[in-house]
Amino acid sequence: MGMRRFPSDNACKEPLLNSINPQSWLQVERGKLTKLSPQYSPSSIESLIKVPDPPILPLYKPVDYVKVLAQIHEELETCPPSKKSSLYLLQYQVFKGLRESKLMRRSLRSAWLKSSTIYEKLVFGAWLKYEKQGEEIISELLSSFGKCANEFAAIDIASEFPFTRTSKPLTNDALTPRLVSFRIGNEEITCERRAIASLSAPFHAMLLNGCFTESFSDVIDLSENNISPLGMRVISDYSVTGSLNADVANGLLLEILVFANRFCCEGLKDACDKKLASLVSSCQDSIELMEFALEQNSPVLAVTCLKAFLDELPFSLENERVVELLTGLNNQQISIMVGPGPTSFSLYSLLSEVAMDLNPSSDTSLLLLIQLAQNCAVTSQQKMIAFHKLACVRLMRKEYLEAEKLFEAALSEGHVYSVTGLARISCIIKKGRREKEWAHDKITSVLLLSSHDPPPLGWMHEERSLYCDDEAKRLDELNRATELDPTLTYPYMYRAACLMRKQDVQSALDEINRVLGFKLALECLELRFCFYLALEDYKSALCDLQVILTLCPGYRMFEGRVAASQLRVLVREHVENWTTADCWLQLYDKWSLVDDIGSLSVIYQMLESDSAKGVLYFRQSLLLLRLNCPEAAMRSLQLARQHALSEAERLVYEGWILYDSGYCEEGLHKAEESINLHRSFEAFFLKAYALADSSQDPSCSSTVVSLLEEALKCPSDRLRKGQALNNLGSVYVDCGKLDAAADCYINALKIRHTRAHQGLARVHFLRNDKNAAYNEMTKLIEKARNNASAYEKRSEYCERELTKADLEKVTSLDPLRVYPYRYRAAVLMDNNKEKEAIAELSRAIAFKADLHLLHLRAAFHEHIGDVMGALRDCRAALSVDPNHQEMLELHSRVNTHEP
Repeated sequence: MGMRRFPSDNACKEPLLNSINPQSWLQVERGKLTKLSPQYSPSSIESLIKVPDPPILPLYKPVDYVKVLAQIHEELETCPPSKKSSLYLLQYQVFKGLRESKLMRRSLRSAWLKSSTIYEKLVFGAWLKYEKQGEEIISELLSSFGKCANEFAAIDIASEFPFTRTSKPLTNDALTPRLVSFRIGNEEITCERRAIASLSAPFHAMLLNGCFTESFSDVIDLSENNISPLGMRVISDYSVTGSLNADVANGLLLEILVFANRFCCEGLKDACDKKLASLVSSCQDSIELMEFALEQNSPVLAVTCLKAFLDELPFSLENERVVELLTGLNNQQISIMVGPGPTSFSLYSLLSEVAMDLNPSSDTSLLLLIQLAQNCAVTSQQKMIAFHKLACVRLMRKEYLEAEKLFEAALSEGHVYSVTGLARISCIIKKGRREKEWAHDKITSVLLLSSHDPPPLGWMHEERSLYCDDEAKRLDELNRATELDPTLTYPYMYRAACLMRKQDVQSALDEINRVLGFKLALECLELRFCFYLALEDYKSALCDLQVILTLCPGYRMFEGRVAASQLRVLVREHVENWTTADCWLQLYDKWSLVDDIGSLSVIYQMLESDSAKGVLYFRQSLLLLRLNCPEAAMRSLQLARQHALSEAERLVYEGWILYDSGYCEEGLHKAEESINLHRSFEAFFLKAYALADSSQDPSCSSTVVSLLEEALKCPSDRLRKGQALNNLGSVYVDCGKLDAAADCYINALKIRHTRAHQGLARVHFLRNDKNAAYNEMTKLIEKARNNASAYEKRSEYCERELTKADLEKVTSLDPLRVYPYRYRAAVLMDNNKEKEAIAELSRAIAFKADLHLLHLRAAFHEHIGDVMGALRDCRAALSVDPNHQEMLELHSRVNTHEP
């Protein structure tokens, strides 16, 4: 997804801080860090710590997404080309519901590549450009290599429409006069009779077939037909030459097009349509011309005006006239603009998504979704998506009765997730016990339906927890929700808040840290900030604020009432100032502890004063990538480029931008350019990294080694030298030079590069010293703040029982890591426990669309003879990665056994 997802700092007017009445922490002595005192009342904690109900997401969330992806893939295999783009859009909606941003973008790109009409090409091209907002730098950098992203290329719309030729009349009537004059007011325009007759059937009948007096008249009065003498002269010239003069004014073209429509002159109309379309240059031009195009049924002009609107997204949706025009069209007008067929659903899906990104509860969002639901949704799945989204917007606007009807409509089409809206509304409209029981029963009925295949999902238990009066039952539901879907943040937040209210501080922090250990969710960071605030631990509170602002500079807290940046100013007053040297020491400490969140906070603070901002933004980008925040990482890289102190430094950051965007060769070239200007650590490091990744030639290892050795000769700090030594060790291991690798890892550890323990463990293992490898990984586990990956790696160096224990620990620390599920499933399969093995994989697949999990489950299904189950998983896996060779082979093999 593009940078647009970060709201701007001035997204809404700042309220006065006094309006939220912050706690007494604003008045305490600067720098005072106290524990929660016994007299700190639960009521004051309550005022700070509020966990809102989980939002009802305006997303398509099928109960069995694997089945839906498989059905889409099956249809894509056999459907005509005209249906492919619509199917890829549906696939996009599924991946959006799963929050899989890379897969979403790939589906959009597939929809664009498989576009069968100019309308689809425009809509999906515009959608891709919108998603890539903030990434224009990549196209700019690629242009220096003579490349550009195809979706950004210009489209010749007129050429996509067939040319309408004017037919020549066939008549041998020698009595028909050669010339005819048309009187308009006081002027007469003399024309070639046969040429004018060739413009249309009505003119042919009037001038040549002899049934009308005009066939023999020398002068015909056209004064009442809204054509000017100048317009008639242009028409006369066109009738002879077959083309319009280049200098015909816009107003005259409009006049002639109306005349052409009246007299059915298709060739003339087509020429005017295309000529007017070529003159559209801005969104403002398009507003007037679009209205005219729709009135006169001029498709080329209409789609050209639409393109102007799409090119200026999201800003064009801030223009009231554009919104009024797009939301006021009937079905016939929509078909003029985007042709008959499915493109209208694609168009209004895009427009409504953009509007909701700007403001989900706005009139614009509402009106565009009404168009989507009422005039564009045709299939059952399209209706589910449109009705549910519209219902969510109505709910946000507190239009409860309308929202209820729409959630009902979505549910009746088969979108089970919409039941959450019905349950919430029943309790909002009438806040009584009976309504709460009804909501509880409604969700229970859904759970009963999902008790077998597919199994219940985490959101079902999360939702039912809201309607439990008994606290213990509510916590049971939330625990079950986490068990089924550990990515849901609300259960962790609720449990943590409950513990905090009971003044069980450490347990509360442990609970919220569980989710922050694998998912850097803003709402969880905000809650932890509130905990630290209540504890008067301002140093930790400041740390979380600075991480929040790193991820989302415009973030607003306390239900959107206060900017996080404003709170930071206030909290900062109560924390001791660090010098630059203090900051660097803190950064070394936190980097060595593999405390990525803490490192991010220190870098944010350093950026306030440090002059070498480019280096710091670059470090920030590395941490954000490690924390799986690619959009924020790309933004930091762009800021690094912007703050580079030299051309050589700028070239390095440009190289990383290209490399991280998938352009490895171009990134390598930037590194070489930088080295030619200045031999720096970062330039050599980038070149080594890109070369190792891009070359399949084993002999390139020696080049990578020499590049890393050159990097180590250049000035740099210990943080980066440690990384270079670690990478150099990895290359030596791949080359079989274990002694040299061990030296690199030991030297890296001497400068506190903690991750080098993992490389050294690998060396021990390759020397057949499994115990030493295990012990080395134990050292990493003991030192590292984020150590799920270390437990996973250590599991490779121990016996089965210890392996199982380590992998259970991995799942508890980071349930998104898939290897533990695969390992446990494989062990179960080896023990002939096929059902349990498949259930272990299904447990993870329920919340993570992972190729390897689906691949293994497909193989298990094949093994037990479940051909349909295997085929379903193969198709779903190929939706995740259409080019995976092993998956394609398994699919082909299973497909031959399909009944």
